[in-house]
Amino acid sequence: MPPIQELEEIRRAQILAAAVKCLAVSGCAAVTMTDIAAAAGLSKGGLTHYFPSKEALFKETFKEFFSRVFLRFRELQAGIKDPEMRLYAFELLFDAREPAMEIGDPKTPLVHLGYPLLYDCMFLAAHDSEYKALFEEWVDNWILLLKAALDEGVAKGHLTEMDTNAMARVISAVYQGVATRWFLAPNGHSDHWAVASYRQAIQGLIEPYKKTVKESEVRS
Repeated sequence: MPPIQELEEIRRAQILAAAVKCLAVSGCAAVTMTDIAAAAGLSKGGLTHYFPSKEALFKETFKEFFSRVFLRFRELQAGIKDPEMRLYAFELLFDAREPAMEIGDPKTPLVHLGYPLLYDCMFLAAHDSEYKALFEEWVDNWILLLKAALDEGVAKGHLTEMDTNAMARVISAVYQGVATRWFLAPNGHSDHWAVASYRQAIQGLIEPYKKTVKESEVRS
């Protein structure tokens, strides 16, 4: 039998995986603690031992799920040498075939877990300061990923000086807008449209800051 601490971590992961699936399928308003307990194979009392309320569980589920999403994208970016190309490294956001990660149902594509969780959080954030803080943290994590690529582009001389924080905020907003249309209005916003749109938009934003090779340097 695993040690107590290890068992606690296993149970916690089991609960979070069940919560991701339940919340993604049915939404925060419809899911009960009893539903999540049943999905996790626990009693309701066993569930509340780890999370005293559905709100506490949902907040932790949101944080845990998206911390893994951001870790995955950081790993993807780390494998791309060109800092400009790192700005386009998020095509998984528009791939309904991409398998889920460790947290959640591996049979359910990643996007069909992440987007419902995000939109639930956004809905709650409109009237709740704690959920608004969660959403702002989600936004800030995207900005950090993009800003790091822009900062490196400037440092390596690929891009001229700019306010990389402001530019990262604009690019993250482009991604969010395109993703929302792609997920919620798929009939008019295909996978191809999503990828082509965000690439074209980002290229237009950074084009004025791209350094060109001087004619004299080309000749030499």
